[in-house]
Amino acid sequence: MDFSQQRLHKLEISKLKNIRDLCISFEPQNITGILGPNGYGKSTIIHALACCFQPPSQVQDDYKFSNFFPPNPDALWAGSELKIFHTYRQNSTRQDSTKQDSTLHENVEEIYGKSKDRWKPIYSRRPTRQIHYFGVDSCVPLIDSEKRNAKINYSTSKVSEEIINTILEKASYCLNKTYTAYNRHTSGRKKFIGVESDGIKYSALSMSAGEQKVFRLLEKVFKSPKHSLILIDELDLLLHDSAMKNLITVMSERAENQKLQIIFTTHRESVVELSGLINVRHIFGTKEKTLCFNETKPDAIRRLTGIQRKDIEVFVEDDLANTIIKKLSCEMGIAKHISIRRFGAAINCFTILAGLCLKGETCDRSLFVLDGDVYRTRQEQEKLLNSVLTGNTDYAKSLRNSSIEKIKCLRLPENTSPEKYIHSILIRLDNTNNDEYNEVIEAAKEIVAVDDNHKYIDDIIDRLGFDRSVGLSKIIDIVSTTGEWREYTSDVKDWLISQKPLVQETSS
Repeated sequence: MDFSQQRLHKLEISKLKNIRDLCISFEPQNITGILGPNGYGKSTIIHALACCFQPPSQVQDDYKFSNFFPPNPDALWAGSELKIFHTYRQNSTRQDSTKQDSTLHENVEEIYGKSKDRWKPIYSRRPTRQIHYFGVDSCVPLIDSEKRNAKINYSTSKVSEEIINTILEKASYCLNKTYTAYNRHTSGRKKFIGVESDGIKYSALSMSAGEQKVFRLLEKVFKSPKHSLILIDELDLLLHDSAMKNLITVMSERAENQKLQIIFTTHRESVVELSGLINVRHIFGTKEKTLCFNETKPDAIRRLTGIQRKDIEVFVEDDLANTIIKKLSCEMGIAKHISIRRFGAAINCFTILAGLCLKGETCDRSLFVLDGDVYRTRQEQEKLLNSVLTGNTDYAKSLRNSSIEKIKCLRLPENTSPEKYIHSILIRLDNTNNDEYNEVIEAAKEIVAVDDNHKYIDDIIDRLGFDRSVGLSKIIDIVSTTGEWREYTSDVKDWLISQKPLVQETSS
């Protein structure tokens, strides 16, 4: 029986080690990179997949669950359960002729688990596929495993297969170093590789760990038969960033040509830059479940780097507008993704926006918020933007057209300042069941006339003895409970809603 055209679609793990209720897809690309913090199951996924298939012949490695999940006093693995979904073609020759039957089995479900003493199904009933597992122990430099202190003698034979020339070429690209020959060395029962570069011949005993790893991986990738599955734990280990990215690019090309599937784990967040070539999967665990995120959102980067990235940028006039944006972002659950910057006088909005665009920034996730007391109309805004983004070229016109869409206004009644409008909302409110709110409302009602519109808010804060940021927050908390709040902030909120899917994670 011959099997071909194997394709792994997804893995579901109900329970295995510390993984619970995980679903991870390996589509649509041929290469999948699994990222995540330490201890959430990246390596467990690789180990489980290695055990799900039996090799086409007995001379090839046969990975079994007991290899990676040996029973011990703390873990017998009873209750473990997982399943894969895969496609394969089964070819068989009829007994009465040389003609072959060929059947394509699509999206087949295979279930594995351990109830008591043994894993099921029995190993001979696993689906057939060529598997290569490349573990962390494969990265140990040869010299570190060599215990002898005496001189090491070995014989050398040059390897001149056509595929070796390709491997030399690709290794040169990955490591930015010219390799001209590939050798086999034999020392007793040991066999290891050697290379020549810049006229210098040396063996794996003298190779750097990263250099040795690149050659080993390239040999696996370029010598594997079609439709093989190659599993690599900690791809980034021992490799600098550019070498790792170059290696992924090379593997992607080979995987496409040979219909290979390659799945690797890594801690290097820079692989997300290659999301056009690979599937990027972020693994993260809660007490109840192991989550898999198929897109790289700011929270995924934070878990890997400890840095909270703020991808949404909002520019406002003053601290009152700043408090309004904070309140809106908290209501939507995206406050941690938003940075708020002040531009001062409303006229500065147009200068700053023009400067950023001329600098080459797209400002795709930037919003410029006007209070709404001046430059309320689209016509006024276009006039001011045209005065700082000048020119009659198609580029200048396109820049102005895209820039004007990044300006939104808070919806104030005409001839009203933001402070006066907020004060007017407060004094129309009846007392509530919240004494804290009532105190603010009563303080607002005591203010009848002021000589400066800012004092409608300033006086409330002064009377109650709040720090300014605290006072503004309490006032906006109250206003946000009213029907006027929804109308007042609607244009800004609609824009924030459009950005929410770009920063908030959804797990599979």
